[in-house]
Amino acid sequence: MRLHPLAADGLIAAALTTVAVLLGTEAVAQGWPALDPLAWTLVALLTLPLVLRTRAPVTVCLAVHACWAVYVTLGYWPVVGSFGPMLALYTVASLRPTRTAAACAALLAGVWIYAGLRSDTGSMASVAGQAVGFPLVLWRFGYVARRTGELTLRLRAEQADRARREVAEERVRIARELHDVVAHHIAVINVQAGLARFVFRSDARTAREALDTIEGASGEALAELRRMLGLLRADGVQGADGAPAPGLDQLDEMVTRVRTGGVGVELRVTGTPRPLPPGVQLCVYRVVQEALTNVLKHAPGAEAAVELAYRAGEVTVSVTDDGPVEGLDPVTPAERGGHGLIGMRERAKLYGGTILVGPRSEGGFGVRLTLPTPVQAARRGDAVRE
Repeated sequence: MRLHPLAADGLIAAALTTVAVLLGTEAVAQGWPALDPLAWTLVALLTLPLVLRTRAPVTVCLAVHACWAVYVTLGYWPVVGSFGPMLALYTVASLRPTRTAAACAALLAGVWIYAGLRSDTGSMASVAGQAVGFPLVLWRFGYVARRTGELTLRLRAEQADRARREVAEERVRIARELHDVVAHHIAVINVQAGLARFVFRSDARTAREALDTIEGASGEALAELRRMLGLLRADGVQGADGAPAPGLDQLDEMVTRVRTGGVGVELRVTGTPRPLPPGVQLCVYRVVQEALTNVLKHAPGAEAAVELAYRAGEVTVSVTDDGPVEGLDPVTPAERGGHGLIGMRERAKLYGGTILVGPRSEGGFGVRLTLPTPVQAARRGDAVRE
């Protein structure tokens, strides 16, 4: 649970106030006057303004040093009020430029030496050393904290930018593959239109069949084209090289290739197989391909299972493994995420599906993709019952 910055500063101010109160009760034992109501008021003014230290660091620093100087001038034990100014200096060094921090460090050193002179302890060499050493240490710690914060923000920005680039690159690759799918539909439409025109007067049945094919192919092409254009509009990216779009009939070949890589893979198909749009087949193929590639890379020696299920209104594919064989050198779970998982999620989102990715309770890793079956596929027999 992360605290709000103001709440965290409030807790710090309360802690310093408690420490100052406990020290104040020891003032008489240390040979200093007992703290009266005025002294306690000044102690409160030295610590409570630290609640606002991150919102107005320079103002708070000047205010607590002024109160500390008044406190010292009145002859009270200087140690009781020293914690507030030290934290105020650290805050300025961690949030403001070096020149401002240097001025506040000099202010702390000056009030520290003034407190030594007022106390008349006879050990000014020690006081001078503290007046130089403490501000330098606090200044350095604050500077390191500021640089660390800047580097953290820069790293987060670079990671976010890299994630956006990876998503854009993956979307471009998907769009190119969808372009191949749409081109296939257009080619079919072109051929069937020529056939229908050729036999329009001589063979009405063949012409009607050709027109039915054109209707189905054009509907699927329009659906794929809408997805592709929506994808390109998302980030305004253009152009990429792509490979021919594979389908579900090539899953056996992929599984065979993975087996040759040393991973035992079992492919199961449940339900009644039926034709699916090329774009949906491509989505399933790529997700299975990425999941099995992750098994090869991150779970050496594992046994994997691919299950393709045709259900009413949807198609589901799951890829699971039982984890790496003991003694081999897998990567840590955190390294399993990355560009490949981004691609899986983008593909599932593109086709209105859902995907679950993560470790399994019984061990190993699992990927489960569920895609709704388009209306065109339903017309061709998407009436399977569980």
